Amino acid sequence: MDSTRDHWQLDGKVYVLTGGTRGLGRATAELLVACGAHVVVSGRDRGRLDDAVAALGEGALGVLADNADPDVGDAVVAAALHRWGRVDGALISVGGPPTGTVMDTPDEVWTSSFESVFVGALRVARAVAETIQPVPEGPGGSIAFVLSSSVRAPLANLAVSNGLRPGLAMAAKTMADELGPRGIRVNGLLPGRIGTERVAELDASTGDPAGARARAIETIPLGRYGEPEEFAAAAVFLLSPASSFVSGVMLPVDGGMLRAL
Repeated sequence: MDSTRDHWQLDGKVYVLTGGTRGLGRATAELLVACGAHVVVSGRDRGRLDDAVAALGEGALGVLADNADPDVGDAVVAAALHRWGRVDGALISVGGPPTGTVMDTPDEVWTSSFESVFVGALRVARAVAETIQPVPEGPGGSIAFVLSSSVRAPLANLAVSNGLRPGLAMAAKTMADELGPRGIRVNGLLPGRIGTERVAELDASTGDPAGARARAIETIPLGRYGEPEEFAAAAVFLLSPASSFVSGVMLPVDGGMLRAL
């Protein structure tokens, strides 16, 4: 692990991870802590939050928060500053929006999802960016958004995700332009079919989870679902100084599923 820690250059750095109590965020938090970083993880469920912090150990702090809350950005940043006196970046994700079609999704679902998925994510990103100390030369801070392969290709029965995530990807790309002069990098990750609770729920929602999984695997050149730890390795790379000249990128982590460049 010592060689891994040296490679990532993460000792003593502090990262905020929204939605970090399970799935992709939890796996990333585990790898960050293993590499010597400190993490502030947020989540909406107190039990899951406490379990995650206990498992992550002394390098972790939990904040009970919902990305739709207007105060969430200030809350997670304040927690990091109070405990460790600095913020070096963030992995920003939210729970997947409701399933459904464009025709059948009511206005209130679009509105509430926009507030949490889109506005909430940008709110946290702005709060983190305002706290990171400018480093015009060399590796500075890093913000990464957990988006979806729906940024580049629509997913069946996920109209809200298909509608909101491409716009958030373009906002992240714009932030990369705005924050680059301060040495802050902004990127996005586009996970495909990775073995998380969320993907299991999507498979189950079809009424034939085994069949849904088999059909999805047929579209993945690597012939399997990914593991959360594989996503975490990509996320930690983008957050770490090891990717010091990578910004404005939307990185698929999908086993080759996306057909677009």
